[in-house]
Amino acid sequence: MDIINRKKIFNKYFQIIIYLLILIYTMSLCSCGYNAMQRNEEAVFAAWGDVEAVYQRRNDLIPNLVEVVKAYAKHEADTLKAVTEARAKVGSIQLNKDLLNDSNAFEKFQSAQGQLSGALSRLMVVVEKYPDLKANQNFMDLQNQLEGTENRINVARVRYNKAVQEFNTSIRVFPNSITNSLLLHLQRKNGFKAEEQSKMAPKVKF
Repeated sequence: MDIINRKKIFNKYFQIIIYLLILIYTMSLCSCGYNAMQRNEEAVFAAWGDVEAVYQRRNDLIPNLVEVVKAYAKHEADTLKAVTEARAKVGSIQLNKDLLNDSNAFEKFQSAQGQLSGALSRLMVVVEKYPDLKANQNFMDLQNQLEGTENRINVARVRYNKAVQEFNTSIRVFPNSITNSLLLHLQRKNGFKAEEQSKMAPKVKF
């Protein structure tokens, strides 16, 4: 009986020790940034989703804008073609979370969006030559929506860059950096750079 009791007592203490070790391990993960880094990464993904949404809104507006302009400015074929081609180039880039870790792919995405912004800017300059087009209600509505969308794009990019900065910092500071190298292996995310050609919103004032 003594041997059996000793075994029961040993098993009981052994279980207690295991529970304590699990508790200590869980607490250590919390203190070393394990959960915080993953929350920060999810914040980056959420902010990126907002960026995608506003860019998609702009893409959805462009076909209608082109059709309205085409009805009044048929001789501006080159400008309309440039907008259409720039939009197609943007649409050819596959958007996913891997894009945020690939500097070359991210720069390609940013460059394509910059070219589209430039093409839209040139289109708006052309519109100045057509007073009837500028007074068209459909065009005025599209112009207002486009202007609002460009503002939303800027806000979304700023929020995304802030989330990226917080995440990138969180995986570099001690002791998070050790936790990341041993357990998570999270990669730095790419942020938007302040390049004038790709950041400048189309001028849509009349």
